[in-house]
Amino acid sequence: MTGPFAFGGFDPWQWLEIVEHELLLFAAVFFLIGAIDELAIDLAWLRLKLSGRTRPVDFAVPSDAPLAGIAAVLVPAWREGDVVAAMLRHCRESWPQRELRVYAGCYRNDTATLAALVKGAAHDLRIRIVVHAANGPTTKADCLNRLYAALAADERRNGVRARSVILHDAEDMVHPAALALIDAALDSADFVQLPVIPVPQPRSRWIAGHYGDEFAEAHGKTMVVRDSLGAGLPAAGVGCGFSRAIIDELTNARGAAGPFAAECLTEDYEMGLLIAERGGCQRFVRALAPDGSLIATRELFPADLGVAVRQKTRWLHGIAFQGWDRLGWHGRLSERWMRLRDRHGPLTALVLAAAYLVIVIWAVLLVAERAGWHNPAPLSFGLVILLWINLASFFWRAAFRFGFTTHSYGWVEGLWAIPRIPFANVIAIMAGRRATAAYLRSLLGGAVRWEKTPHPFHATALFARRPGGSAAA
Repeated sequence: MTGPFAFGGFDPWQWLEIVEHELLLFAAVFFLIGAIDELAIDLAWLRLKLSGRTRPVDFAVPSDAPLAGIAAVLVPAWREGDVVAAMLRHCRESWPQRELRVYAGCYRNDTATLAALVKGAAHDLRIRIVVHAANGPTTKADCLNRLYAALAADERRNGVRARSVILHDAEDMVHPAALALIDAALDSADFVQLPVIPVPQPRSRWIAGHYGDEFAEAHGKTMVVRDSLGAGLPAAGVGCGFSRAIIDELTNARGAAGPFAAECLTEDYEMGLLIAERGGCQRFVRALAPDGSLIATRELFPADLGVAVRQKTRWLHGIAFQGWDRLGWHGRLSERWMRLRDRHGPLTALVLAAAYLVIVIWAVLLVAERAGWHNPAPLSFGLVILLWINLASFFWRAAFRFGFTTHSYGWVEGLWAIPRIPFANVIAIMAGRRATAAYLRSLLGGAVRWEKTPHPFHATALFARRPGGSAAA
């Protein structure tokens, strides 16, 4: 029986079923490829887990222990008047070391941030406020280069060079032991990255909450595996420290502009991989303070859908598209594998969009079938097997997501993490579309600008110890 929309031998339901089948096959095949990729990471992590190599090390050095040299913390800011004063105050209180130097930067047309910087510095001589001569925003990397230039000028003036350069954002909540840990770790490394923990926001369980799920797994599993493989570690832009020697090397390679790529949207990610290419020693350090807490950077992530999509657009544009253009494919097989994982975001967004479109078409065809307008053809045996494998893979992935989120935030958030998976997928689809469009515009000569993430309040306003779980697992 044909439906009411069939005419002249043309059956729209049959053609819609063909479209559904092709999209389903496309999505199922790429889901399988992604499942194999993730399974390899999972098995590598489980192997490390069984050998005890995933457990954080104990860091017994007192939080206020003197540093081996000057630690220069660079804090770029654009329209961060609501949070940067609290961030600087928290840094001053958490890090009493005399060797600390904070270079906090803003733009000449951002008086609100400048006023907040003055308030946050509170006449602490360890904090220097740097005003960019250009109107903002330029790019975050350009602002960082201005801060680095101020550091270099101070070094020439005082005749004392900094031992390390540390990156933080204006909304970060630092751990009291982080400065001493980075200082100690740089004794044997050129680049150190500490874990990042998104602060839970009860009023934004779906949007802000999905960041917690993703970072719990990324910094609890993926970065651990990446470090064990010796592949390049991407810098997160917060809670990361660089030796002065490697900063000098990058500065010499880039020229007078400074060590940070001003034309890059994810300069932190690029720096980590460039250091690996130059043979620098990198470490992802998970350590426990004497009080048993994980030494990490607490950070406030977007609670609004539009802001989250814009932030992830910048990440995808910088890591997937600019990373491919600027860094290419180099290194051992493990390095190329990690770069492939970094850059599959736009393709993942396309596959997810195809999968969700299949669901819509399936619903339409189901209505047509119930109305007697269409008799669906059965799926092939091979496609059915493929779908069952994908379903099993989803449950496997959901179990890992639940486990890592539970470990970081407790079992309640762990349960929330499972229904947040499709919600995170929708954000990925939206960001993938915008990143692709932005990249195409850049190929036509469009300017790259700092599309910042607004922060209405500092993490200290929400931070509380998570219920349950052990940071040592």
